[in-house]
Amino acid sequence: MKKSIQILLFFGFMLTGCSDPVYETIKYSINEPVFMDATEFRNSVKVTGEIRTIEKQGKISFYQDYLYISEPEKGIHIIDNRNPASPKNIGFIELLGNADISIRNNQLYADAFIDLVWFDVSNPAKPELKGRLENVFTNALPATENNDRIDYGMVNETITNPQKIVVGWQQVNRIENIQRQSNRWDWFLFTNSSDMMLESTGGSSNSVNGSMSRFTIYQDNLYAVLNNNMHIFDLTADTPVKAAEDIYVGWDVETIFSYKTNMFLGTPRGLIIFSVEDPLQPTYVSSIQHVFGCDPVVVEDDIAWVTIRSGTNCGQNSDELIVIDVQDVKHPRQLVSYSMKNPKGLGIDNGKLFLCDDGLQILRSDEPMTIMANKLAHYEGMDGFDVIAYNGIL
Repeated sequence: MKKSIQILLFFGFMLTGCSDPVYETIKYSINEPVFMDATEFRNSVKVTGEIRTIEKQGKISFYQDYLYISEPEKGIHIIDNRNPASPKNIGFIELLGNADISIRNNQLYADAFIDLVWFDVSNPAKPELKGRLENVFTNALPATENNDRIDYGMVNETITNPQKIVVGWQQVNRIENIQRQSNRWDWFLFTNSSDMMLESTGGSSNSVNGSMSRFTIYQDNLYAVLNNNMHIFDLTADTPVKAAEDIYVGWDVETIFSYKTNMFLGTPRGLIIFSVEDPLQPTYVSSIQHVFGCDPVVVEDDIAWVTIRSGTNCGQNSDELIVIDVQDVKHPRQLVSYSMKNPKGLGIDNGKLFLCDDGLQILRSDEPMTIMANKLAHYEGMDGFDVIAYNGIL
C-alpha cells in the first residue's frame, strides 16, 4: 500500500512540477437528487376513480378498446374508448416514476423508476395492484427539466443506502475553486466525471404501444430498454421473472419496436436491429447511423420509418423523417430523408403513415420515395407527442 501511495505522489509531482498551483473560482448550476424513503415510495401506489386532467404528454398503450396514458413519473390515466366518438376518462393509477406501459392477458406492466409493477385490468375501471419486482431497472432516474448536469456522487448514496430512492431533482448553484494546470482547467472534477459514471455504469392478447415506448411484448416475454440495457421478463406465470441477463445495447437507446422476429431500437445515433429468433438470447444484427437526434421508429412491409427532432437533449438541430429499407436486416439501407418542422411520434397501419409534425400529417406509405407528394390529410393546430394507429382507429 505504501509503495502505491508513493507512486501516486510522484506522478502528482510530475504533473504539477515546481510551480505553485493556480486556482480560479468557478460558478455553475447542477441537479442534486431529491430522495424518498423506499418504503414510502413503494407504498404510494393508489388506484382511484378520480378524473384527472392530463397535464403532461407521455407514453400511450391501447388494449381491448381502452387507452392507457402515462403522466410522466406520476401515474397512468385510463380512457374508455369503446365509443370512439365519445371517449371517457374513467380513472387514474398513482404510480411514482412511471414512464412506460405494456399489457398482456389483462395484466398491465409498468415501470416505477427502478421497479417493475403490474396490475390486473380485467375491469379497467378498477385496476388491482398485483405485485412488484424491486431494483430490476438499475440506474433508472427521473428526467431533468434543464440541461444542467447531475450530481452522481449524491445519486450513488442509493448504492450504500438502498432505502433511498431518487424521485426528483433540485437545481442548485455552486461555487468551487478549480485548479488550473498548463493553461487548461481540470473540468472533469465536476463535469465530465458525471458522463463517465453514466457510461460505466404481437397478438390480440397484447396491447399496441406508441412509437415512443421503451416496452414491447414478443411471444411470452416483456422487453424493456432503459439506460443502454435490454431487460427481458418471462410473463407466463402470475408473477413475471427475469428471463435472462440484461443485454448491453448502448447508444443511449430510447425506443423499441417489434417487427417479425426482430427488435428495432431507436437511439440518438441511429437504428439498431436485434434478432429475437431465440427470444431469451437476442443477438445484434446490424445498425445504421444518422445525424444526432431523438428517434422513434415504426416498421411495416420491410420499411422502417424514423423521425429525429431538434429542441431536446438528444443532440443537434435536425428535423427529419428518414426512410430505411430493412428487407435485409443485416444490411439496412437508407432510401431517402425528408425535412420536417419538429416531428415526434409516428404510427403506421395498412399503408398509411400518421406523423406528429406541425399538427398531424397523414401520408400514403406505399411509395416511400414520393411520400410527401401523397399527403392524404394535414390537421394543424395540435401539438401531438405520439400516436397509435390500429384497425381503423387513431
